[in-house]
Amino acid sequence: MIFREATRRDLPAVLALLADEVAVPDPASISVGEAHERAFAAIEADPRNELLVLTDEADPAGGSDAPGEVVLGCLQLTYIPGLGQNGKERALVEAVRIRADRRGSGLGAELMRLAVERARERGCGLVQLTSSKRRTAAHRFYERLGFARSHEGFKLHLEP
Repeated sequence: MIFREATRRDLPAVLALLADEVAVPDPASISVGEAHERAFAAIEADPRNELLVLTDEADPAGGSDAPGEVVLGCLQLTYIPGLGQNGKERALVEAVRIRADRRGSGLGAELMRLAVERARERGCGLVQLTSSKRRTAAHRFYERLGFARSHEGFKLHLEP
């Protein structure tokens, strides 16, 4: 397994993972819109954001169009500066996904272990995440990894 920063060529595979938690959509069937392109460019340009992928094979060229390479999982890490935690950054984990046909094989735990290690190496004092209340299996997964339910989360959706 290779854990690396995503490249633009990984975008269809990442969007496929985010699109369906039950099926395994073909990345070639995913439409990458202008908004996706802008968001990816912003993440790529921001030193406080990382889109990370777990793949099944090394790719010296750095992209998922290498023969045989498959993106098996992804997540986004955002590093947030703050005055709490003695001024240390906190890492926010978002958009964690493992391909539906590969769940239960330990890949999710490995992906999260690598993300936590990355945050630790950066000097973060805390790793945090939120998960939809409907994703009860994900909640059990995060608790098995040592994450504690410590806060209630609130969201306000802003319509254009």
